[in-house]
Amino acid sequence: MPKSIIISRHGGPEVLEIKDVKIGSPGPNEIKVKNLAIGLNFIDTYHRSGLYKIKLPSGLGMEGAGIIIEIGSDVKLFNKGDKIAYSQMPLGSYSEERIIPEKIAVKIPDGIDEKIAASIMTKGLTSHYLLFKTYKVKAGEMILFHAAAGGVGQIFCQWAKSIGCRVIGTVGSGDKINSAKENGCDYVINYNEDDFYKRVMEITNNKGLNVVYDGVGKSTFEKSIKCLKPMGMMISFGNASGPLEPIDVKKYIAHKSLFFTRPGLADYGAGRAALEEGSELLFEQIKFGKIKVKIFKEYKLSDAKKAHEDLEGRKILGPAVLLPNE
Repeated sequence: MPKSIIISRHGGPEVLEIKDVKIGSPGPNEIKVKNLAIGLNFIDTYHRSGLYKIKLPSGLGMEGAGIIIEIGSDVKLFNKGDKIAYSQMPLGSYSEERIIPEKIAVKIPDGIDEKIAASIMTKGLTSHYLLFKTYKVKAGEMILFHAAAGGVGQIFCQWAKSIGCRVIGTVGSGDKINSAKENGCDYVINYNEDDFYKRVMEITNNKGLNVVYDGVGKSTFEKSIKCLKPMGMMISFGNASGPLEPIDVKKYIAHKSLFFTRPGLADYGAGRAALEEGSELLFEQIKFGKIKVKIFKEYKLSDAKKAHEDLEGRKILGPAVLLPNE
């Protein structure tokens, strides 16, 4: 039987178990996929730890790339043998084989490696809605993006640069500075050594910014708010340093008439049209070389525990994948 990573309780990486699972056949609007590569995302640690509650026992993982080995009776978009990439719910991509809804999959264009496709769906579609929907950036605009050397940062910063944005990126350690620069950042700040608020104000001649993109969370929130101009937008889309405390609107929002949003792919990527729009633009950026994706590390599916330790230890500088065991 094919193997999958299953969690029966919330906790640290130790709760990840590899088990034999019976897959069965797809329903009318489903496809059965043999995974070739599996995307590794920080949100996977939230599902595992219980920060984002899920029904247990459960599989884990939101994205992957594979080959279709069976299709349901009403499937119209795909055929057996097609190579596809997918993202979003249901969880369960940490597996050798799985069944997914037809509606969450897209064909992988010729010329794009399945490891790249598996590693970019969640991060790339997230970057798409952050740049084009949550806040529509403009050429010449200066923006702040936290964790610029991470998986989302690698794609987001290159994409923003291709639009013509001036990007201030932050990183958590000195060894990530060059990675952030390679990702397209015009300025890079180590927020554990320098006061990024002061640096942002120096860079902007004390004018501040229209938008801050923050996937770090607790440790960067207050200074991110300070970096914003009146009527600026604070976009909180992750919790790498821990979840935010309840927000005091009078203290943080009202004094500058700020906008605060917590966007998610489940809403911004909902529907077939949104998925096709985002993935088509993402694949185009990669094919034309405007976004260069380098897989930072590959893990065996059986090494998922180590992968999660590295994720939470901030040791993964860019996209990483799990590979089903031979």
